[in-house]
Amino acid sequence: MNTNRDLSYQLYLHKVEGFERTSYSKEHERYADVREGRTEQIKKNMAEVRKDFLKGKGILSKDPIRNIRYHIIVAVAMVSRNCIDGGMPHDAAYTLANIYIQRADVCNDAEKLIDLLEEMQLDYASRMRTIKKDMAISIHIRRAIDYIYDNLDKKLTVNELSEFVGLNVTYFSKLFMKETGMSAKDFVHDVKINTAKNMLTLSDYDYSEIALALGFSSQSAFITLFKEKAGSTPKKYRDMYAKHE
Repeated sequence: MNTNRDLSYQLYLHKVEGFERTSYSKEHERYADVREGRTEQIKKNMAEVRKDFLKGKGILSKDPIRNIRYHIIVAVAMVSRNCIDGGMPHDAAYTLANIYIQRADVCNDAEKLIDLLEEMQLDYASRMRTIKKDMAISIHIRRAIDYIYDNLDKKLTVNELSEFVGLNVTYFSKLFMKETGMSAKDFVHDVKINTAKNMLTLSDYDYSEIALALGFSSQSAFITLFKEKAGSTPKKYRDMYAKHE
């Protein structure tokens, strides 16, 4: 089937309607954020995307819901392949992609589809962080990350981590950023909040118990950081996901 006529017509419409597709470099940058495990940047990207999800995107279906679904399926495919390039085992990356595509296939709500897109990117990014930990060259950073996971019940500081691995705090901070793509403080916060999410969806612990278990100075300090990182209060998160999980 010759598509030259259709292609010419669509390009003409884009010109007449002033349609500007998202640049390849911008798309590549967003996929790189997932590959490098930059969860905070992903959240910022998604906050911008939510303002006008279809901005810079072509029409893949005349049905509004199906159009969004198709774009998300494309995004899942691209993210999985970028993560493979970053070191994720291809079987894990493709199987995870299948899971999210199947979820998108049965979702008929535009907002929930966009929620799924953000969840997918953060899921891949979190897994890439773990992979980057294992790929880290420096034994010092590996030891620091192991220490973080083993001491989530403590109020961990950069000084404590640098002292544990035997490095000057300034050098340690620069090395941690270089090898993981984020500061040690942000890494600790992300690990604690991801653990809190599991505790909220898979257990009946109350918020004060979770705060204590994860080394927060108070329940309010836990709730403040959770809201900052997860975009909702612990209560709202549990109400949204506990039953589903």
